[in-house]
Amino acid sequence: MKSDLNWDDLRVFLDVARLGGLSAATETTGLSAATLGRRVTALERAVGEALFVRSQSGYQLTPAGEDLLARAEDVEAAMLSLRRWKEGNHGDRMVRVSAGPWTSAFVASHIGDVWSVADRFGLEFVTANQKVDIGRRNADLGIRSQRPTEQWLAGRLIGRVAHALYSGLNLVNGIAAGYFVGVVGEGAQIQSARWLQAHHGDRIGLRGNDAMSVRELVAAGAGLGVFPCFVGDSDTRLIRIASPIRELETEQWLVSHHEERHDPSVRTVGDRLAALMGQHGALFRGELPRR
Repeated sequence: MKSDLNWDDLRVFLDVARLGGLSAATETTGLSAATLGRRVTALERAVGEALFVRSQSGYQLTPAGEDLLARAEDVEAAMLSLRRWKEGNHGDRMVRVSAGPWTSAFVASHIGDVWSVADRFGLEFVTANQKVDIGRRNADLGIRSQRPTEQWLAGRLIGRVAHALYSGLNLVNGIAAGYFVGVVGEGAQIQSARWLQAHHGDRIGLRGNDAMSVRELVAAGAGLGVFPCFVGDSDTRLIRIASPIRELETEQWLVSHHEERHDPSVRTVGDRLAALMGQHGALFRGELPRR
């Protein structure tokens, strides 16, 4: 029979889930493995489903466990906010910014323009190739390539992003043979990866499942690759070999929830992000002089 969930049990669950087993969690919780095991079992009874698959190699989350992990992390964030409020840090909160890998990396490299230790909020980067659900508060702000269509979301156009073909500086290895470096996994669904597959799929010699490894392969001469111009033109190891690809040009929208956009911390971060992108607009549009 299901019963009310206990926050102390949820905290134990978070440690076991994040560390992958009871032994590792003994160090962070100060509890014995036996006690942790009993607490996890009690939580499973309260939920009414198994949360872990237990084996000699550790504890692996079940689908129900994965679902609870996401919800427990929301509770954890709320409890942290309450603790800060109790301690008098009334302005403290965590502003979550979602974006793709390249945009997240760009913002991170200019963090001083977006956040400082004087701010009474923190930043959390939610990096994903797919859209993060702002409507369900999985992020406070999102930088997206399309205008939001959901009625509960607000958006403002903050720029445009160009894409082009790049090679490494040395025309060796795959580049000399006219090969391309493709993308697999989640990244294969983004527009530039689909374009490359459609136009040069028969010449893809290597693939990577994350943006950073693809860039390293291209820079090392493994083949040609498609990158946003703000990425390729900023990397001294890469050279743009053609004009931006017209059909890959996208808009850049800053998206927030209608209710959250008036929160002072969210508004401040949003304004700073918009200013940062505006300041580097020519780089994003591929308009800077080519090397």
